[in-house]
Amino acid sequence: MTTPAPLALYRTNVRPEWIDYNGHMNVAYYVLAFDYATDAFLDYIGLDHAYKAKANVTTFVADMNVTYIQEVFEGDPIRFTTQLLEFDGKKCRYFHSMYHAEKGYLAATNELLSLHIDLSTRRVGEMAPVITQKLSEILEEHGKLEIPAGAGRILGMRRR
Repeated sequence: MTTPAPLALYRTNVRPEWIDYNGHMNVAYYVLAFDYATDAFLDYIGLDHAYKAKANVTTFVADMNVTYIQEVFEGDPIRFTTQLLEFDGKKCRYFHSMYHAEKGYLAATNELLSLHIDLSTRRVGEMAPVITQKLSEILEEHGKLEIPAGAGRILGMRRR
């Protein structure tokens, strides 16, 4: 079976409590929604709660970029895609895209670098071979995709 490229693992609707005084989704809730997409991705690769509890490990986000492209509003259906960009035995970098699920436009993106943490030392530790095998299978397909616009982005202002 071929791995979907990109993955489509999470959908939701913009909740009333996510709306700010500007009448659109607040920046903090974009991060929360992307975190739910991250949970779906981690579950998909086997880094779920059962694995983490059994192996005494977890994941920490070491770095992230969020880009806000177009507003979403209360009740809007949103869907997420996830593309694995790279990984080694201790960390992985992946890219989420948030789309309006009915109108189709790209609303926001989120690039993350996640670390696999050994909770006995609270340091970066090796993933189980079953996890790296799953990541290898995904990367085999995702490596055929173009790198998303904005991946590896550095925050800055354009000089004139």
